[in-house]
Amino acid sequence: MGVILVDDPVDPRIAVFQGLRDHVLRRRREQPDGDMASVFVAEGDIVVERAIRAGYHLRCALVDGKRKKPLPDSIDDDVPVYSVGPEVLQRITGYHLHRGMLACFDRKPLLDVETVIDTTRTLAVMEGINNPTNLGLILRAAVALGVDGYAIDPTCCDPLYRRSGRVSMGEAYGTPYTRLEAFPDGLTPIRDAGFRLLAFTPAADAVDIGDIEVGPNDRVALVLGAEGPGLTATTMSACDARVQIPMAGDVDSINVGAAAAVAFYAIGQARRRDHTR
Repeated sequence: MGVILVDDPVDPRIAVFQGLRDHVLRRRREQPDGDMASVFVAEGDIVVERAIRAGYHLRCALVDGKRKKPLPDSIDDDVPVYSVGPEVLQRITGYHLHRGMLACFDRKPLLDVETVIDTTRTLAVMEGINNPTNLGLILRAAVALGVDGYAIDPTCCDPLYRRSGRVSMGEAYGTPYTRLEAFPDGLTPIRDAGFRLLAFTPAADAVDIGDIEVGPNDRVALVLGAEGPGLTATTMSACDARVQIPMAGDVDSINVGAAAAVAFYAIGQARRRDHTR
């Protein structure tokens, strides 16, 4: 099809990319009853390629008119690619440059919890993670450190938000996930499937994560709360153990993305320790 030049910021062919600079408007458009409920936008060549590799259907792409770099080979010739000038890009994104490419993908049907946990040993479970940057950090760490899937409660933001995908570098697009009912009831199918629920908290009286024992085939769900408030009291009480990452000096806690990475690594190490005994 080739590259299609567009010089009008309200051209209907690029309507799906409108509103990127207005996060409130964008999230409203991406709500279940919004006009973008069935699609998501990815940003950057690597992120776009990983979405394609994960099996998401690419509808169209938008590139800077000054782009000299060839398009990724994974983009089929029949996909519309729109090329825009700096004024159009400014209207869409709020700045003149973006990370090489914006692309619109069809969403896949959301998996049910049984499908996600069927073959999962290590599951990340999140409550109230409504900052896309933090969610992206958690998801990238999850993929890098051996988490098999993840589940989010109704108050978590969308893992396919553009910023989440960008921060995670698209690594999590291929990771199975589901959205649960409100906690603590939403945790029931995970518990019933034989997972041990570990609630993370900075509380000094919680169990040191380094003391957690995990067998190579044990099923573990790491339950993480939002930056600041953490897990709700009812969710905490529904878990099997409260776990903390010991802090040095006067620091009381670390960013939830960093904490998640430490937690995922520690569980992996615990599995290996048990396996070599």
